[in-house]
Amino acid sequence: MTITLLASSTLLAGGCSSVMTRVGPNQGYYSGAKNDVKMIKDDDTGWAMTPLLALDLPFSAVVDTLLLPYDYYRSSSNPEDDSPRARVLRDEQISGVNNVAPHYE
Repeated sequence: MTITLLASSTLLAGGCSSVMTRVGPNQGYYSGAKNDVKMIKDDDTGWAMTPLLALDLPFSAVVDTLLLPYDYYRSSSNPEDDSPRARVLRDEQISGVNNVAPHYE
């Protein structure tokens, strides 16, 4: 029972980097696996995080492979347009919101 629970939670938690790298601007193909490798090599990554990243790497590679069509679809978009800041600024310009701070007398 415990082994089944541990195995299923590991499978559900796998590929976290792949999901996290896709919530922002397009970062190219295999962004989750690239992020795992980058963080494993980084000296600022803590000792407790490195084994978790190594465990996540194969799952992220599988999720990245499954999401290749989505990455291809997003590859034609401008990364700056996909950022939350750019979207807010664009929406403010469309709605006519003025970015000037209010002046109280």
